[in-house]
This record gives sequence, structure tokens and C-alpha cells, in this order.
Amino acid sequence: MQINYADKELTQRYQLMAQTIIPRPIAWIVTQNKGVINIAPFSYFMGLSSEPATMIVSIGHKSDGSEKDTLKNIRETGKCTICMVDEPLLEKMHFSSKEMESSLSEAEHFDIEIEDVVEGFPPMIKGVPSAFFCDFYQELDLKGSKTIPLVVQIKEQYIADRILSDREKITLDYEPVARVGKSYALLGKKIAAPLIK
Repeated sequence: MQINYADKELTQRYQLMAQTIIPRPIAWIVTQNKGVINIAPFSYFMGLSSEPATMIVSIGHKSDGSEKDTLKNIRETGKCTICMVDEPLLEKMHFSSKEMESSLSEAEHFDIEIEDVVEGFPPMIKGVPSAFFCDFYQELDLKGSKTIPLVVQIKEQYIADRILSDREKITLDYEPVARVGKSYALLGKKIAAPLIK
């Protein structure tokens, strides 16, 4: 079967991409603006470059067409904290995707514990395996799209001691939650890379 994307509606293209570009890590993004802590998950998210150390996340709009709080906050403050998610936090992460008024905080509404770690950045979600403290770097213009790709630059990273398998080499061992189609998944079985001769 060959599929011409020009013949498909937006929702059909999304479903096709979401089921085949997998697994997609989840960026659980914390922003803070005018005293309100906003927490929201995004699965169109990926590392972009190590020099400069950057990641990219694509942010859509609210159901009424207005910009999502995450997008608005990053544009206005230039800061965000991106938390990786493992299984113990899966349920709260999922609930935090619910659309809410800008004046309300998911941290309070869903009882998500947060903690200040790096001065000048939004708080981190307590208990996450890792978090990135990022500055806004660049916004990309996808002509004709309501999706806004943002590039953020990593300034600092938190790593929980519990996932460090080798502190000297900074080797990590944990199972992040990923998006696979409409479902969530853990990576599961790991396969060693073959030796190149």
C-alpha cells in the first residue's frame, strides 16, 4: 500500500505518523508565568543536536484555536523544564494533558508534586528520572501549519541517583514512557548493538 499524504485529512496524517514514527518520547513540560505553574505532555518531541545542546518539541493549539499555555509561556518567559516520564508517573502525566484554563495549575489540580532545582527555571516534577532546564532557542515557521515547532537549548540536566548505573561514566538505566500510536509503552527488551568490524 502506498499513501499519498496530499489525499489525506490532517487527522488521518496524524494517525499514520503517530503509529509508525515510534516510539516517541514524552516531553512533560513545566512552564511558569505570572505565578501559575503549567504542566503539559507532548509526544512530538526529540533531541536535535548536541552542539548546541538542543531539543525540538512541536506544540499545537487549544480546541478554540488559541495558543497552548506551554507555547505562550515559553514565548513570554524564554524558559521551560522538560521532565522525562517513567511508569510511576504515567497516570499523572496522562491526566495533565487535559485542557484547562490558563489561570489554573495542573500541579494543584492533579496533585503533581514539584520542586525547585535550578534557579531561574521553572520547577521540576518531583520523582522524575531526569529533567532538562532549557532556554528558548528558536521558533520554526511551518508554512500553513497550526503546529509550532520550538527549539530549546539545554542549560542544565538533573539525573536521579536511582537511574545511575555507573556514576563515573554517567551511564543511565531506566525505562522511559513513550507514545506508540494512541497507547503508551515502555521500551522493554534491549538489544546490544553488533560490533562493527
